[in-house]
Amino acid sequence: MSAGKTEIDLSKYEKKIYSQNGEDGVIEKIFEMIGTTSKNYVEFGVEGGWECNTRYIRESCGWYGLLMDMGYENHTINLQKEVITAENINSLFTKYQVPQEFDMLSIDIDFNDFYIWIEISKHYRPRVVVIEYNATHLPNIDKVAVYHPYSYWDGSNYFGASILALYRLGNKTEYSLIYAEDRGINLFFIRDDVLDRCPIQFKDTNCVDLIYKYPKYGSGPNGGHNADPFNRSYLSADFLLKY
Repeated sequence: MSAGKTEIDLSKYEKKIYSQNGEDGVIEKIFEMIGTTSKNYVEFGVEGGWECNTRYIRESCGWYGLLMDMGYENHTINLQKEVITAENINSLFTKYQVPQEFDMLSIDIDFNDFYIWIEISKHYRPRVVVIEYNATHLPNIDKVAVYHPYSYWDGSNYFGASILALYRLGNKTEYSLIYAEDRGINLFFIRDDVLDRCPIQFKDTNCVDLIYKYPKYGSGPNGGHNADPFNRSYLSADFLLKY
C-alpha cells in the first residue's frame, strides 16, 4: 500500500439497483473517492437502458451522457441506435459530440470489447472504464477473440478478452485495474493520473491474480458459458498491442 493512503475494498460496496450485478454500488464508491468532473458518461451495449451501469447515476446523481445499442433507441435518455465497430466508434463519438475527457466509459458489446477500447483510447481519455471480460480464461491466460466487425456472441465462451489481456491493454494506455465484480463479468479501470491524485488506494490494484473472479453464470469451463463447439483460435494482447 502507498504510504499514508487508506485502502478501500470495493467488494464491500457492491450494490444492484439498475445494474446487472453489483456495479451500481462499485461505481458510486469509486466516484465518491476520486470525485467527478463533468458527470458525463458513455455506455453502449445497453439494450433499452433499463438494466445498465449508468441508469442509477443518471436518475439519482445528476449524470448525463450518451447511450448506444444496435437494437434500441430512446431519445428521452439519449439512447441512440447504432451498430458499433472498431472502424466507426470514434466517428460515432464525434457525431454525438463526446468530449475528449469524460468521467466514465462502459463497454459491453459481448464480443469485440477489447478492440473497441483500443480505438477509443487513441482519441479519448475517460477517467474510469468499465468493461466486460471473459472470465472463462484464468488470470494467467492472455486471450482475445479474433476481430471481425460484425462478430456477435453465439452463447459459447468464445468472446471478448481475458482479464490478463485487458490488464495489458489498460497498462499500455495508462489505466490501472482496480476491481472485478463478484460474478466475474465486469472489470473496473481508473486512469493512472487520476489514481495518483486519489487520497486512497483500492485493494489489490493491478494484481491480476487477486482481482480475478471465477465466472458465476454458467455450467461451462470454470463456471462460465459452454465451451466453444468450433474450437476457434485466439490472439493475445501481447501480440495485438505490438502494432
